[in-house]
Amino acid sequence: MNIAAMTTTETLEVRLDRRLVVIVRLARCMSVSVFTTVLSLGVLMVLTTAYSWSATVANVAATAVGTVPSYVLNRRWVWGRRDSSDPWREVVPFWVLSFSGMVLSTAAVGVTDAWATSVGLSDGVRTVAILVANVSAFAGLWVIQFLVLDRLLFGRTEASSPAEP
Repeated sequence: MNIAAMTTTETLEVRLDRRLVVIVRLARCMSVSVFTTVLSLGVLMVLTTAYSWSATVANVAATAVGTVPSYVLNRRWVWGRRDSSDPWREVVPFWVLSFSGMVLSTAAVGVTDAWATSVGLSDGVRTVAILVANVSAFAGLWVIQFLVLDRLLFGRTEASSPAEP
């Protein structure tokens, strides 16, 4: 095999390796999102049904509860970062990103709650509507979150490839 062919083959292998890393990161990030969404929705559901909290206040609490494991799992498991966290380069931007999603989801939850109440939906149907509003708002931001985490926060070094399963 000549040198030009080797270089082309090696370049193709590097591209495939990079694509595989992105696919693994996407899958892991989605898994973290599913886990933290279930956690947050559980908190939201309990607070709105069992404790009769307003949907907007419960959504803020639920988002805060889900953000902590989301940060840790994304940083360590998805991006394989084991060094100490940088508060200004990672923690604060992650929380800003998470709470930007919370603002959008809280608005969606508030509007949905007001609508559900105005049309007289039962408590169970109202709760389902609130949960759907929450998930819809966060789902719309998920792709943006992945890109920010990958390009700016956690994926900025070659050493940060996903940890082995």
